[in-house]
Amino acid sequence: MPELKQLDAGHAAAVLAFELANRAYFAASISDRGDEFYDQFADRHSAMLAEQEAGFCAFYVLVTTDSSILGRFNLYDFKDSSANLGYRVAQHVAGRGVATATVRELCQLAAARHGLHTLRAATSHANAASQRVLTKAGFVPVGPADPADLGGKPGTWYQRDLALQP
Repeated sequence: MPELKQLDAGHAAAVLAFELANRAYFAASISDRGDEFYDQFADRHSAMLAEQEAGFCAFYVLVTTDSSILGRFNLYDFKDSSANLGYRVAQHVAGRGVATATVRELCQLAAARHGLHTLRAATSHANAASQRVLTKAGFVPVGPADPADLGGKPGTWYQRDLALQP
């Protein structure tokens, strides 16, 4: 059974392997991170851990029993008891409810562990799968997203009040 774990230094190699294995799949629906992201991954991973340690965000990975990564789930831009949510799951588990179940679990952790009251997530109009995940996890559309936040694509912000259970 996969387990949602807070990101730590020991996850670096598995996260990079996950990102590389799914790069083309992710690029089909969201902006590609570019070669620099992969070339400088160790530095970026360290920077993420420092941000997490400082309390600005919380990064999670969905880990299998063999320590491979099935997904990444990030809470970032903590402000006034709210945060933004970003996530991605491996192509081989997409469409199986993994993202929805994990986003629901992360909503509980966001409230209990991080004291958050509200989560927001933006998705492009073309990313129907992400829209379904958010809706099933109790998020509601709250307005247009700036295309600059979505790699130049038009989209919608979704929001969830964490006091409400889906």
